[in-house]
Amino acid sequence: MTDMTGWSVERLHADHAQALRADRVLYDSETAHQRLRVIENPTFGRILTLDGVVQTTEGDNFIYHEMMSHVPILAHGAARRVLIVGGGDGGMAKTVLTHAAVEHVTMVEIDAGVVDFSKEYLPMLSEGAFDDPRLELVIADGAAFMRETGGGYDVIIVDSTDPIGPGEVLFTDSFYGHARRALAPGGVLVTQNGVPFMQGDELTNTMRAFKALFSDWTCYLATIPTYAGGPMAFGWGTDGEARQVDLETLKKRFAAADIATDYYTPEVHLGAFALPPYVARLMP
Repeated sequence: MTDMTGWSVERLHADHAQALRADRVLYDSETAHQRLRVIENPTFGRILTLDGVVQTTEGDNFIYHEMMSHVPILAHGAARRVLIVGGGDGGMAKTVLTHAAVEHVTMVEIDAGVVDFSKEYLPMLSEGAFDDPRLELVIADGAAFMRETGGGYDVIIVDSTDPIGPGEVLFTDSFYGHARRALAPGGVLVTQNGVPFMQGDELTNTMRAFKALFSDWTCYLATIPTYAGGPMAFGWGTDGEARQVDLETLKKRFAAADIATDYYTPEVHLGAFALPPYVARLMP
């Protein structure tokens, strides 16, 4: 057996593991909800794990955050109010807030400990987003908030962990139903749905719920190096026409937004919805 001393080993899947060298452990503490660790790796920089599973890294977080935020916001074209469920590291909030046209962002995070230690140990992810006056931080259970909110959101981003532990409730049909009700007319819901090659049932179950709820439902893909097993899927649901936006319109909106990106482009946006057959077969 290989000596794994000094490595962080993720065993999210029963028959597959990935290991990341941990040159330094900067933080290791268990809250009431989960075990939080921050390690340093020579390739990915600082890495946040929850219960041993990689959540985000200094090196490749931009792919995840750009694709979960810019795709629905630029497809919508007039998003003013955005709801983020999860995302306690602040990276999603920072990316959403790069859109000057967004007037208000509500971020609902169940664990205040994630926010506190992210400010200290992962400040490069949020880059001051928690101090932006447009951001309203709510420490609460995301499912309960969604059930009770008055809604009116143009975009809802479910930046959840995998459907285990406290994140499990964010993958239920009732949660998605409440999210649909919380959308303004023409609003867009996007969700984190894991790596289809390894977690096909997760995508199928979400898409089955979306099919019953939305007139336009599908998923789109992006490859994030530390989420092992192939490209990650993001669920997409709307009763509007946002997915029918053409390339020239996206280019104009992107230019008007005047934001710097390292992954997202209008061309990548449209191409992300082209699904390989093994993913398309997971659709109900």
